Amino acid sequence: MALKTRSARSPIKRRKSLSEQAYSALRTSILAGKFPPGSRLIETQLTAWLNVSRTPLREALRQLQKEGLVVADTSGLQVTTISAVDAMELYDCRLVLEKLAVTGACEHASQLQLKALEQSVIQAEERDPQNFDPRSLLQLLDIDYQFHHLIAESSGNRRLVSLLDQLFDSMALLRIQTLQQNPLVLEIRLEHRQVYEAIAQKDAATATAAIQQHLLASKARVVKEIQTHKT
Repeated sequence: MALKTRSARSPIKRRKSLSEQAYSALRTSILAGKFPPGSRLIETQLTAWLNVSRTPLREALRQLQKEGLVVADTSGLQVTTISAVDAMELYDCRLVLEKLAVTGACEHASQLQLKALEQSVIQAEERDPQNFDPRSLLQLLDIDYQFHHLIAESSGNRRLVSLLDQLFDSMALLRIQTLQQNPLVLEIRLEHRQVYEAIAQKDAATATAAIQQHLLASKARVVKEIQTHKT
């Protein structure tokens, strides 16, 4: 009979530290638009809101700076504002990676994954294009993210999913920033269906062309919006 050694036991699940909790709360709030791009992050207000001391808060803010969600300037810390050049670079990277994603999805997507993609398309199509309240816009942003994330997952390439998720964090900031100025920037209903139908038909050439058209059109809308509102 084998003896259970100490090393064979299940590891103890530790509770998250205060800095980890603060980081998680801030990151979620930033990506949900509660702290929009350009918002000042004032320590005294944040410590009161999070109910933590300055030490864990500063650790959390340093981590957010490393991820590019927060930046420092002469006045302190603020949520990152995405420039037109930043936006173009993000879209260029997405274009390369998402072409790979749709090609993989055409080959590997399961029926269950295809059904999930179709549901995402239907959810977007059911949205009222005249309803531009903040909650509806954030829901549409989430639908957009889920659609692209599902395609990456359907490719079967785990590293590709990880790389795209890193880009999607910055994209979330960009989307929130531009949607505040013009909700029509997020036009995904027709473009998503074209991508989905090509993947469902396992037509890699058409899917690649559709995702390219979708991302280039989105890039043009977003960059134009940033340049229009540039101070």
